[in-house]
Amino acid sequence: MIIIHHLNNSRSQRILWLLEELGVPYEIKKYQRTSEQLAPPELLKVFPLGKSPILTDTGVDGKENITLAESGAIVEYLLKFYSTGKFNSAQSGQEYIDNLYFTHYAEGSIMPVLIQKLIFTLIPQRSPWLVRWLLNGVFGKVSSLLVEPELKKHSDLVESHLSRKTFIAGGSEPTSADFLMIMPAEMLEAINIAGPSTKEYVKRIHDRPAFKVALQKGGEYAFSGF
Repeated sequence: MIIIHHLNNSRSQRILWLLEELGVPYEIKKYQRTSEQLAPPELLKVFPLGKSPILTDTGVDGKENITLAESGAIVEYLLKFYSTGKFNSAQSGQEYIDNLYFTHYAEGSIMPVLIQKLIFTLIPQRSPWLVRWLLNGVFGKVSSLLVEPELKKHSDLVESHLSRKTFIAGGSEPTSADFLMIMPAEMLEAINIAGPSTKEYVKRIHDRPAFKVALQKGGEYAFSGF
Protein backbone atom coordinates (compact mmCIF):
# COMPACT_ATOMS: atom_id res chain seq x y z
CA MET A 1 0.00 0.00 0.00
CA ILE A 2 1.20 3.47 -0.91
CA ILE A 3 1.04 6.19 1.74
CA ILE A 4 1.70 9.83 0.86
CA HIS A 5 2.83 11.99 3.76
CA HIS A 6 1.12 15.16 2.62
CA LEU A 7 1.78 18.69 3.85
CA ASN A 8 -0.75 21.43 3.20
CA ASN A 9 0.28 24.02 0.57
CA SER A 10 3.19 21.96 -0.64
CA ARG A 11 4.75 20.09 -3.53
CA SER A 12 3.01 16.90 -2.46
CA GLN A 13 -0.26 18.04 -4.06
CA ARG A 14 1.10 17.15 -7.51
CA ILE A 15 1.95 13.63 -6.29
CA LEU A 16 -1.70 13.15 -5.35
CA TRP A 17 -2.63 14.31 -8.87
CA LEU A 18 -0.33 11.71 -10.43
CA LEU A 19 -1.74 8.93 -8.25
CA GLU A 20 -5.28 9.91 -9.23
CA GLU A 21 -4.31 9.88 -12.91
CA LEU A 22 -2.77 6.42 -12.49
CA GLY A 23 -5.80 5.11 -10.59
CA VAL A 24 -3.53 3.61 -7.93
CA PRO A 25 -4.99 2.97 -4.45
CA TYR A 26 -3.24 5.05 -1.81
CA GLU A 27 -3.67 6.59 1.61
CA ILE A 28 -2.93 10.15 2.69
CA LYS A 29 -1.39 11.02 6.01
CA LYS A 30 -1.86 14.76 6.47
CA TYR A 31 0.43 17.21 8.23
CA GLN A 32 -0.15 20.91 8.90
CA ARG A 33 2.43 23.67 8.64
CA THR A 34 3.43 25.45 11.83
CA SER A 35 2.65 29.11 12.49
CA GLU A 36 6.03 29.87 10.89
CA GLN A 37 4.82 28.00 7.78
CA LEU A 38 7.37 25.24 8.31
CA ALA A 39 6.82 21.49 8.17
CA PRO A 40 5.95 20.05 11.59
CA PRO A 41 8.56 17.99 13.47
CA GLU A 42 6.43 14.85 13.06
CA LEU A 43 7.71 14.54 9.50
CA LEU A 44 11.23 14.03 10.85
CA LYS A 45 10.06 10.66 12.15
CA VAL A 46 9.25 9.61 8.59
CA PHE A 47 12.37 10.91 6.81
CA PRO A 48 15.49 12.62 8.23
CA LEU A 49 14.97 15.90 6.35
CA GLY A 50 11.38 16.25 7.53
CA LYS A 51 10.08 17.57 4.20
CA SER A 52 7.04 16.68 2.11
CA PRO A 53 6.23 14.82 -0.07
CA ILE A 54 7.36 11.50 1.31
CA LEU A 55 6.13 8.21 -0.11
CA THR A 56 6.08 4.96 1.79
CA ASP A 57 5.21 1.76 -0.06
CA THR A 58 4.79 -1.70 1.40
CA GLY A 59 4.46 -3.22 -2.07
CA VAL A 60 1.58 -5.23 -3.42
CA ASP A 61 2.55 -8.25 -1.32
CA GLY A 62 3.26 -6.28 1.83
CA LYS A 63 6.84 -7.55 1.97
CA GLU A 64 8.83 -4.68 0.46
CA ASN A 65 9.06 -1.49 2.49
CA ILE A 66 10.20 1.64 0.65
CA THR A 67 10.51 5.20 1.92
CA LEU A 68 11.21 7.78 -0.76
CA ALA A 69 11.42 11.58 -0.69
CA GLU A 70 11.92 14.25 -3.40
CA SER A 71 9.10 15.03 -5.83
CA GLY A 72 11.08 14.10 -8.93
CA ALA A 73 12.19 10.75 -7.50
CA ILE A 74 8.63 9.94 -6.41
CA VAL A 75 7.22 10.79 -9.84
CA GLU A 76 9.85 8.62 -11.53
CA TYR A 77 9.19 5.75 -9.10
CA LEU A 78 5.42 5.82 -9.59
CA LEU A 79 5.67 5.96 -13.38
CA LYS A 80 8.18 3.11 -13.42
CA PHE A 81 6.35 0.71 -11.13
CA TYR A 82 2.67 1.74 -11.27
CA SER A 83 2.12 2.92 -14.84
CA THR A 84 1.29 0.52 -17.65
CA GLY A 85 2.93 2.90 -20.12
CA LYS A 86 0.45 5.72 -19.74
CA PHE A 87 1.92 9.16 -19.00
CA ASN A 88 5.39 8.08 -20.14
CA SER A 89 7.03 10.15 -22.87
CA ALA A 90 8.58 8.82 -26.05
CA GLN A 91 12.04 7.36 -25.51
CA SER A 92 13.69 9.29 -28.32
CA GLY A 93 13.33 12.45 -30.37
CA GLN A 94 12.26 15.93 -29.29
CA GLU A 95 9.46 14.67 -27.05
CA TYR A 96 11.99 12.71 -25.02
CA ILE A 97 14.37 15.70 -24.83
CA ASP A 98 11.61 18.12 -23.74
CA ASN A 99 10.35 15.73 -21.09
CA LEU A 100 13.86 15.04 -19.81
CA TYR A 101 14.78 18.71 -19.63
CA PHE A 102 11.64 20.05 -17.95
CA THR A 103 11.43 17.12 -15.52
CA HIS A 104 14.76 18.28 -14.08
CA TYR A 105 14.31 21.99 -14.78
CA ALA A 106 11.23 22.17 -12.51
CA GLU A 107 13.11 21.56 -9.26
CA GLY A 108 16.65 22.26 -10.43
CA SER A 109 16.21 25.72 -11.96
CA ILE A 110 12.88 27.48 -11.65
CA MET A 111 11.68 26.43 -8.17
CA PRO A 112 14.76 27.81 -6.33
CA VAL A 113 14.15 31.24 -7.88
CA LEU A 114 10.43 31.12 -7.07
CA ILE A 115 11.23 30.18 -3.47
CA GLN A 116 13.64 33.13 -3.26
CA LYS A 117 10.85 35.43 -4.41
CA LEU A 118 8.51 33.93 -1.82
CA ILE A 119 11.03 34.34 1.00
CA PHE A 120 11.86 37.94 0.10
CA THR A 121 8.13 38.69 0.17
CA LEU A 122 7.26 36.86 3.39
CA ILE A 123 10.13 38.00 5.63
CA PRO A 124 9.13 41.68 5.67
CA GLN A 125 5.45 40.77 6.06
CA ARG A 126 6.17 38.71 9.16
CA SER A 127 8.70 41.02 10.78
CA PRO A 128 7.91 43.36 13.72
CA TRP A 129 6.07 46.43 12.47
CA LEU A 130 8.80 48.77 13.74
CA VAL A 131 11.30 47.42 11.20
CA ARG A 132 8.87 46.26 8.53
CA TRP A 133 9.24 49.41 6.46
CA LEU A 134 13.01 49.01 6.44
CA LEU A 135 12.94 45.33 5.54
CA ASN A 136 10.36 45.99 2.82
CA GLY A 137 12.79 48.42 1.24
CA VAL A 138 15.85 46.19 1.58
CA PHE A 139 14.26 42.95 0.47
CA GLY A 140 12.28 44.72 -2.25
CA LYS A 141 15.47 46.17 -3.69
CA VAL A 142 17.30 42.85 -3.60
CA SER A 143 14.33 41.14 -5.22
CA SER A 144 14.05 43.72 -8.00
CA LEU A 145 17.79 43.59 -8.74
CA LEU A 146 18.50 39.88 -8.44
CA VAL A 147 15.36 37.75 -8.34
CA GLU A 148 12.86 39.39 -10.66
CA PRO A 149 15.16 39.55 -13.71
CA GLU A 150 15.81 35.82 -13.31
CA LEU A 151 12.11 35.12 -12.92
CA LYS A 152 11.41 37.05 -16.11
CA LYS A 153 13.83 34.82 -18.01
CA HIS A 154 12.19 31.70 -16.60
CA SER A 155 8.70 32.99 -17.28
CA ASP A 156 9.61 33.78 -20.88
CA LEU A 157 11.16 30.34 -21.38
CA VAL A 158 8.10 28.53 -20.01
CA GLU A 159 5.70 30.74 -21.96
CA SER A 160 7.58 30.25 -25.22
CA HIS A 161 7.55 26.48 -24.79
CA LEU A 162 3.88 26.25 -23.80
CA SER A 163 2.81 28.49 -26.69
CA ARG A 164 3.63 25.50 -28.93
CA LYS A 165 2.52 22.61 -26.71
CA THR A 166 -0.60 21.26 -25.05
CA PHE A 167 1.53 19.35 -22.57
CA ILE A 168 5.22 19.85 -21.84
CA ALA A 169 6.59 16.94 -23.87
CA GLY A 170 4.26 17.64 -26.78
CA GLY A 171 2.05 14.57 -26.59
CA SER A 172 -1.67 14.26 -25.92
CA GLU A 173 -1.29 13.34 -22.23
CA PRO A 174 0.78 14.64 -19.30
CA THR A 175 4.20 13.13 -18.64
CA SER A 176 6.64 13.39 -15.74
CA ALA A 177 7.51 16.95 -16.80
CA ASP A 178 3.88 18.06 -16.35
CA PHE A 179 3.53 16.43 -12.95
CA LEU A 180 6.55 18.44 -11.82
CA MET A 181 6.02 21.68 -13.78
CA ILE A 182 2.44 22.35 -12.71
CA MET A 183 3.48 23.95 -9.40
CA PRO A 184 6.06 26.33 -10.94
CA ALA A 185 3.46 27.32 -13.53
CA GLU A 186 0.89 27.93 -10.77
CA MET A 187 3.39 30.06 -8.85
CA LEU A 188 4.22 32.13 -11.93
CA GLU A 189 0.52 32.88 -12.26
CA ALA A 190 0.19 33.63 -8.55
CA ILE A 191 2.84 36.36 -8.72
CA ASN A 192 1.35 37.78 -11.92
CA ILE A 193 4.18 37.13 -14.35
CA ALA A 194 2.74 34.13 -16.21
CA GLY A 195 2.01 34.62 -19.90
CA PRO A 196 -1.30 33.66 -21.55
CA SER A 197 -0.12 30.22 -22.69
CA THR A 198 1.10 29.44 -19.18
CA LYS A 199 -2.25 30.49 -17.72
CA GLU A 200 -4.06 28.30 -20.25
CA TYR A 201 -1.79 25.41 -19.34
CA VAL A 202 -2.59 25.78 -15.62
CA LYS A 203 -6.31 25.87 -16.38
CA ARG A 204 -5.98 22.81 -18.61
CA ILE A 205 -4.40 20.86 -15.77
CA HIS A 206 -6.82 22.17 -13.15
CA ASP A 207 -9.77 21.11 -15.33
CA ARG A 208 -8.68 17.49 -15.40
CA PRO A 209 -10.99 15.31 -13.27
CA ALA A 210 -8.04 13.62 -11.56
CA PHE A 211 -6.62 16.98 -10.49
CA LYS A 212 -9.96 18.03 -9.02
CA VAL A 213 -10.24 14.79 -7.04
CA ALA A 214 -6.66 15.22 -5.80
CA LEU A 215 -7.51 18.72 -4.58
CA GLN A 216 -10.54 17.45 -2.68
CA LYS A 217 -8.48 14.74 -1.00
CA GLY A 218 -5.43 16.90 -0.32
CA GLY A 219 -7.20 19.84 1.25
CA GLU A 220 -5.64 23.27 1.65
CA TYR A 221 -3.64 24.29 -1.42
CA ALA A 222 -2.82 27.93 -2.06
CA PHE A 223 -2.77 27.63 -5.85
CA SER A 224 -6.09 25.87 -6.40
CA GLY A 225 -7.93 29.08 -7.33
CA PHE A 226 -6.09 29.85 -10.53
